[in-house]
This record gives sequence, C-alpha cells and structure tokens, in this order.
Amino acid sequence: MKKVTTSTLMQLKQKGEKIAALTAYDASFAKMFDEQLIDVMLIGDSLGMVLRGDDDTLSVSIDDIAYHTTCVRKGTSRAFVIADMPFMSYATTELAYTNAAKLMASGASMVKVEGGEWLISTISGLVERGIPVCGHLGLTPQSVHVFGGFKVQGREQEQAQKIIDAAIKLEKAGVQLLVLECVPSAIAKRISETLTIPVIGIGAGVDTDGQILVMHDMFGISANYMPKFSKNYLADCNDMRSAVSTYIDDVKTKRFPGPEHSFE
Repeated sequence: MKKVTTSTLMQLKQKGEKIAALTAYDASFAKMFDEQLIDVMLIGDSLGMVLRGDDDTLSVSIDDIAYHTTCVRKGTSRAFVIADMPFMSYATTELAYTNAAKLMASGASMVKVEGGEWLISTISGLVERGIPVCGHLGLTPQSVHVFGGFKVQGREQEQAQKIIDAAIKLEKAGVQLLVLECVPSAIAKRISETLTIPVIGIGAGVDTDGQILVMHDMFGISANYMPKFSKNYLADCNDMRSAVSTYIDDVKTKRFPGPEHSFE
C-alpha cells in the first residue's frame, strides 16, 4: 500500500474524509497500528506521563523522543510519522534546527511544536530547510504551569480569537498540519473550515479534519487518569487489534468523538 504523506493528508481533507491518528512509542505497537491502517502516528512527549508515570511532559528530552521515533519507524511501513519537539528543545531558532534535524534523522517525517506567534520565524526557517512542521494550539501541555493545570482553552471570546488568529498565522508560516487540543467544539470547527491544511483534534469536537488519542488512553490503561475527551475502546472489544480498528472506523464515520468527549 502507498505510504501516507502530507499530500495524502491534504487530499483527505479536500475530500472530507477523516484522518485517524494515535500516539505510538515502540515498534510492536507501531506495526499493529500500521496493519490496521492508521493514517498518522505521533511519538508524543506524552511518553513522560504514560510510560514513566510523570505528572507532566516537561522532563522528556530530545534523546527520549529520538529513541522512540527510531523504534516506531522500524515498525511502520505505511503510516505518516510525526515526532514531538519536547519542552525547551526549540527555545531558539538554532536549537530548533539542530533538534528537528535529529528527529528527522531518527525516522520522523514531520516534527510538532507547541505555541503560537512566537514560533513564526522558527517554523518558516524549518520549512525553508526542508523540515515539515505540525503546529499545536489550545491546551499545549508544555505550558501546563502557565495555564495553571490541564484546562480547556478558548472558552472566553478574547482567548478564542487569539487561538483562531494564531492558527491562521501558523498556516501562513508554513505548517502543514495543526493539532487543536481541548478547545470548544465551535472554535475547532471554525478553525478547521478556515484553514486549508488538515486540523487534527483531541478534545476539540467532531468537526475537525481528524482525531488523535494517546494510545494508552484508547486502551484504557493509562497510569494516571482517563481524560474526558478519550474513550476506552478495549472495554468493548475482544483484543487490541479490534479496539484500534473500531477507533479508526469511529473516527472515519464521525461516531467519535461524541458530545460527551467534547467541550462547549
């Protein structure tokens, strides 16, 4: 089967077909997800919480992400692979170039950064140097202490407009994909309709161009807690493969997420 590329993801958006994504951290799970035809796998800095049991993502290093990216790439033949740029690994433009190059060399096809307008020059520079970039707005976990916890973003009109404006500017800077996390469904819908690039939601309602979940949440085995926006697919399935297949089908047919997994 043909590999999923940025062009593939753009075509899915243009056709109105949903994109299904999961986090992955090793070759075995990556192979399983790939065989079930997942579109995108993200090596997330969420590994700090779900693999190590940390309270947040801040202790994850670029070497951690590079290692797990190599593992995931070895198990993947079709899906598009994105690697997170962890906390402070892109604090300066030059640092971003060095660390993004390390992740691409480890097997990523795109890197993901969290933040808005302050990243414009960094994103432009990465894209000019041949490194595809995914943006991330809304609840950005690396800023958890600024937010005062893991809280929904964009409920107030001024804050919502800032997220919308930032999304437009990120697209102009060159991002080819955008993750929206924990924002009201109406705001996510508006952004998805405004941008030409695909928008992937997590706790952002059903009207984004696709969905992503942390694999441990999707299997109901996270060490800490089950987020409101997630669903335990293993609870109603006989095995992990069936759970992944059902998740993908639910995303593609807009059965997931439901209102109970979204925010107003």
